[in-house]
Amino acid sequence: MIKNFKIGFIGAGNMATCLIQGMLENGYPTENIKIADIDKTLLKNQEQKFKVQSQTNIEIASNCDVIILAVKPQIIKAVCAEISQFLKDNTLIISIAAGVRIESIKKFLTKDIAIIRAMPNTPALIKQGATGVFANQKVNNQQQELVDELLKSLGLIKWLENENLLDVITALSGSGPAYLFLMMQSMSDVAQEMGLDKKTADLFSIQTTLGASQMALTSQDDLEILRQNVTSPNGTTFAALESFKKDNFDKIIKNAMTQAKQRAKTLGDELDE
Repeated sequence: MIKNFKIGFIGAGNMATCLIQGMLENGYPTENIKIADIDKTLLKNQEQKFKVQSQTNIEIASNCDVIILAVKPQIIKAVCAEISQFLKDNTLIISIAAGVRIESIKKFLTKDIAIIRAMPNTPALIKQGATGVFANQKVNNQQQELVDELLKSLGLIKWLENENLLDVITALSGSGPAYLFLMMQSMSDVAQEMGLDKKTADLFSIQTTLGASQMALTSQDDLEILRQNVTSPNGTTFAALESFKKDNFDKIIKNAMTQAKQRAKTLGDELDE
């Protein structure tokens, strides 16, 4: 039943690519997937890669049961205005545009229909993502089941009861990969200053982060206990962590995430003006 839904992507970039690939790997029929994008070269490449049909935004709005808005926040208002009059009353809209609130999408569409916001992150490209999801009251159980099927191909999925928490998810996991890339880069840079070659420093930094993440994911212990288990009294790790504490590491992380959360909120506020 779920695979009978016609699904249209407006925007055919990285996240749309990831979703389409996951759908096809799970046996979703290619004839039920449509794509649109202003970049005609990208569109042609996606058609050839996935054997799916490209359409205009209006054709997708007219013909599809589910429309995934995979566009930048700055253009979502124009896209909604373009497709509004062609939507069916039972169409499901899924937006993955950062910061754009459901109430804003509803206003741009001038329709009170089923709308879902999803906040995936870039590790979804390798099926190791974390996606926060929120639905308005128009979304029914069948539509929610469909979204579960679509997004589980990206990795972890978590339904939220408060839409405002999507800004927190944005600051935590949406932007989070960049924090970790910065940390890995800094660790590698210092190791190189201490004498390691770049290839070895990069590899050990990346593998250490991967190994620690897998330990955290599979262990019954919480993060605090795992940290304590690595930290011998007056040892090397203890010395490093004391330096972090002296330099207000917690405050640095808090300030960065607060800025990310505020920026997500501002993006939404700017669209409402």
